[in-house]
Amino acid sequence: MLNLEQCWKAVQARDRRQDGRFFFGVVTTGVYCRPSCPSRHALRRNMRFYETSQEAEKDGLRPCLRCHPLETAGGAEARQIRDLCRYIEENADGRPDLAELAARAGISRFHLQRRFKAVVGVTPREYGEACRMRLLKSELRQSQEVTEAVYAAGFGSASRVYERADTRLGMTPNQYRRGGEGMAISYASATTPLGLMMLGATDRGLCFLQFGASEAALTAALHGEYPAAQLAPMDDSRRAAFHEWMEQLRQHLEGQRPQLDLPLVVRATAFQIRVWNYLQGIPYGQVRSYAEVAAGIGSPKSARAVARACASNTVALVIPCHRVIRGSGELGGYRWGVERKQALLGREGARTARSA
Repeated sequence: MLNLEQCWKAVQARDRRQDGRFFFGVVTTGVYCRPSCPSRHALRRNMRFYETSQEAEKDGLRPCLRCHPLETAGGAEARQIRDLCRYIEENADGRPDLAELAARAGISRFHLQRRFKAVVGVTPREYGEACRMRLLKSELRQSQEVTEAVYAAGFGSASRVYERADTRLGMTPNQYRRGGEGMAISYASATTPLGLMMLGATDRGLCFLQFGASEAALTAALHGEYPAAQLAPMDDSRRAAFHEWMEQLRQHLEGQRPQLDLPLVVRATAFQIRVWNYLQGIPYGQVRSYAEVAAGIGSPKSARAVARACASNTVALVIPCHRVIRGSGELGGYRWGVERKQALLGREGARTARSA
């Protein structure tokens, strides 16, 4: 827990040593800053203190345009966290634990856990699992047996993999190795204010949510994502869930439900998971630049990779890649058309100018 009195003293002293350790928000201006921000201090009663930028943004605050708090991710501590990410990736099959990582960084396990999540957006354990899943995907494509791939990727047992298959592979390991063969995906389409939209779902949740010009084009896109899966129109047994999801989406598009709570089943690399987790933390009505997202996930030089991760998103709205724009304030690209992106941001009341 943060010591609020010490945080207040650090802000008063504009202590650069505390940058990245916490953030303070000013409710009267709607921004959050790093402790060393040179702006005139607000009254103490108007300040709030946060361990992470995500917590500040959940309260509806946006990054200060003077001190650029997200750029704190380029500091020494964040570079240390990024080095640990590379170490986890290179040793994914060895499963480095929190104690080993803390010893390598020379900090306590508690501090590492808190700072790692603040910089990367997930815990070291979650990041390691994502890396092992990425390694597993590679092994599944090369190995003759699933069990061989499971152990080569550093998993202790096949059961552990199957427990996580629904949230990381979107299918069982055998199905993934065979290109989705045998996986059943049901789909249905509906007209929305943004045009025709199609939902695709397995028995675990949504795996496809996209816009298109026609049902034939959307069905072709779904087949392109899952070429070996069994595709079929949604039957009556799934209609109740479909209508519930569509009602949530309708309310979301009308501004009545800022946060969507829909079950997702997506395939992703470790980097995509980091980006998509961050995107889901961008508050309704706000935008971030590709560079800000890159800094927010602890990889400030990966703005182009962030753009590719946004373009790879197959679940529109639920993973809100439309909230990422260019640093100049221009909208940039969008998989389903810039006009839709502009319409979405307009509905959310987002201000795309960088002076916002």
